[in-house]
Amino acid sequence: MKASAVIAGILLIAIVLWDAFETIILSRRVSRKFRLARLFYRLTWTPWRALALRMRPGNPRENYLGIYGPLSLIFLLATWAFGLIFGFALRSWGLDAALAAPPGLEGFFAHFYLSGSSFFTLGFGDVTPLTKSGRLFAVIESGTGLAFLAMVISYLPILSQAFSRRESNIALLDARAGSPPTAAELLRRHAGDSESLAELLSEWERWSAEVLESHISFPVLAYYRSQHDNQSWVSALTTILDTCSLVIVGMEGRVAGVAKVTFAMARHAVVDLAQIVSPRNMGIGENRLPATELVRLKERLAESNLDITPTRESEARLAELRSMYERHAEALSRHLVMPLPAWTPPVGAPDNWQTMA
Repeated sequence: MKASAVIAGILLIAIVLWDAFETIILSRRVSRKFRLARLFYRLTWTPWRALALRMRPGNPRENYLGIYGPLSLIFLLATWAFGLIFGFALRSWGLDAALAAPPGLEGFFAHFYLSGSSFFTLGFGDVTPLTKSGRLFAVIESGTGLAFLAMVISYLPILSQAFSRRESNIALLDARAGSPPTAAELLRRHAGDSESLAELLSEWERWSAEVLESHISFPVLAYYRSQHDNQSWVSALTTILDTCSLVIVGMEGRVAGVAKVTFAMARHAVVDLAQIVSPRNMGIGENRLPATELVRLKERLAESNLDITPTRESEARLAELRSMYERHAEALSRHLVMPLPAWTPPVGAPDNWQTMA
């Protein structure tokens, strides 16, 4: 009997099963630092991201980055399956469980082959356990494999639905805030219609809450990218925060009240998700609103009947609001390679709906 192999096998099985439970079934944030899924994404995303940064910005790089989310999910599931198979094989090999196997198939590989065929319920029968405990664990592993398959089948539709809900609002933002979306353009297109603007911000308060809940429950969604290269969930969330900041500073009435609660929810989402997805990328980034851009922003806002009075008090208030979320948004942007939006739109940029393939 090889006690160390038995202990290692049992620990590996327990770690994989608990990690799969936390990732798929447990719908809440896990604060524990060591997690198999977290280690997997750290080891795979780092080289994937590094290679993407060597590519020129544009459609090829976005296509390359867009593959990672779905592909990483497939490899994560395969990693879990391999870990379970290897763990059951270690346990059986460590106990020196007797096996009936064809000539030439012996040692650890025979136990690994039996473990794999039991996990996937292949039923070849060329390698079989000869002891009662061996048969019992073969049945347990077969049940584990079936449960794992059922869990995966139920997991994928939930991910797809959460992704679709997230992207529907991002697509709607195209005609409301431009492509890429900007706060100045969103306000310009809602000039003189504060009720419509208040309704829009209220919808984005609920969207921010849904994104926070779904991305905490299923962090892999953070790596799923939008359909268009100039859109992303990070840029959409930042645009709403920018818009709310400007409304809070420059407007009064119901729309200002709605902007405050939307700002609170959106900021909650961006801060929590930055701590989960990119805790190592927190830092002081570039100033998104330098003096020249601020002047241009005021000129655009004047066209929207939202004139920010050029006083130190109003600018200080805007800077205070920006300091509450920009650092976290930039951390997400750097980690996920999703550019943040500007405050004003690029000159002459058409909306996505106005372009043809």
